Formats: sequence, C-alpha cells, structure tokens
Amino acid sequence: MNIAVFGSAFNPPSLGHKSVIERLGHFDKILLVPSISHAWGKSMLPYNTRLEMIAAFINDLNMNNVELSMLEQDIYIPESSVTTHFLLSSLQELEKGADITFIIGPDNLMQFGKFYKSDEIVQRWSVMACPETVPVRSTMIRDAISKGESIAHLTTKSVINYINTHNLYEY
Repeated sequence: MNIAVFGSAFNPPSLGHKSVIERLGHFDKILLVPSISHAWGKSMLPYNTRLEMIAAFINDLNMNNVELSMLEQDIYIPESSVTTHFLLSSLQELEKGADITFIIGPDNLMQFGKFYKSDEIVQRWSVMACPETVPVRSTMIRDAISKGESIAHLTTKSVINYINTHNLYEY
C-alpha cells in the first residue's frame, strides 16, 4: 500500500490544499492530517472545529482514496507538539509494510532542515514537495472573512457553509 501523508493546519482547508490533493490520486490512500498543536506555535481554530471542516472538505473532493486522520490526536502529549518524525513513525507502526510518502509544501520545504530528525525522515520515508497549482492559502480565506469579502473562489462549498454557519474567523 502506498500512503501519502498530507499534514497541515487546515485552518481552513483551501482550494490550494485541493489542488495538491488532486495531484496525489496515484496513491492508494491520502491521509489529511491536521496539526493538533503546531510545532512553531501557529494560532489555529480548535482541533475539533478543523476536523469538522476537513470532513466537509473531503466530501466536496469526491475522491475515494482521501481520508481524515486523527492520528495526531491519538499520539499527542499535552503541552508539546507532534513532530513529523513521531507522526510518521507512529503511522508506520500502524501500517506495517506500507510505503509512506510525506507531502510537503514549498513553504515547509525551505524550512525542512528545521524539522526534528529531518535527516532520518528522508532516510526512512519518501518526501515529496508538492506546491499548490491554485495559489490559495488559508490566510487569504481568513483575511477575506475579516474584511467581509466573499470566499467563494477560495475554498469549497461545504467549507464555506461550515464557516458561515459557525461564524468562524470573524474578528
């Protein structure tokens, strides 16, 4: 089994995320792994809120090989972050014999040397840099909402409905 691991804050899921995921269709399984506690202290909506948005996002994708993974929640130790190395090691224990590829965006590729045990990560697993083909970032969605602008061109319909129903990102 070939598994792609796409970790992100997904705060919220965007069309940029979608453009990456759509190019991973050759994997048997694509795991979307939201950060439970960001390694570099990024501020995010509560984990459960982002899980619900990702579930809505996955429904909009209409791809049978995309799954929401809550593995970070299972391995999280309070007051710490879940490193990529720990995540991939834990996944490998669960999916013995699977070929695991860590999907990384260009922003994190430039900082990959800062990842905990980055040398060991590239020795044990594949790392695939996969920039988005649609230049939409979650920050753009949050900024548009704070300005009262439409986000229809930035994310999927179900994510928009979820954000509007729960009045998210209104500062």
